[in-house]
Amino acid sequence: MILLVTAILLAYLLGSIPTSLWLGRAIKGVDLREHGSGNAGATNAFRVLGKPIGTAVLLLDMLKGFLAVNLTLLQHVILPGSEAWMIMKITLGLLAVVGHIFPVFAGFRGGKGVATITGVGLAIHPMAALAAMGVYLLVFLFTRISALGSLLAVLTYPVWMIWVFKSEYLTIRIFSVVVVLLVLITHRSNIQRLVQGEENSLFTKR
Repeated sequence: MILLVTAILLAYLLGSIPTSLWLGRAIKGVDLREHGSGNAGATNAFRVLGKPIGTAVLLLDMLKGFLAVNLTLLQHVILPGSEAWMIMKITLGLLAVVGHIFPVFAGFRGGKGVATITGVGLAIHPMAALAAMGVYLLVFLFTRISALGSLLAVLTYPVWMIWVFKSEYLTIRIFSVVVVLLVLITHRSNIQRLVQGEENSLFTKR
């Protein structure tokens, strides 16, 4: 039980590491939330801090989600491969996402969670996550609009998970739908700008 509680706490704290803010302050001397779109995510890091730092932020935010899921290995009570095992992995992953959106280390003002969700997805079902990432890349190459790529990628995620790769876990199928709802909620402002034709490309500073 102690190891389980520890894993839950560590998952949230991992997600709460504000990589974009810490790198922005350390390297550029700026608070990312005061520039560009005001968001502490990887997209705004690319816009404001540049490609090298933006890439580092993206990879580190993905790593947070990936590591959080694998904190399941800290406990030896739940049987690996069981539905309960998968529930725990998804729970730890979602806690990391919550930590990223509401980071305790940054006044509960974080990013929108897409990179961290991607890391969670890669840890839970790599092929479905890679397929969704492929959708993002295709959309981004044609439009240069990161938010549109993220939204279309996540909308296809349940399709990959449920109908293409046919996951045997009911928990994973539910998770794929929860991810869609979560991203739609965190991207409300982006959706509004897309509808109005005002969403900027990735490397356009807002």
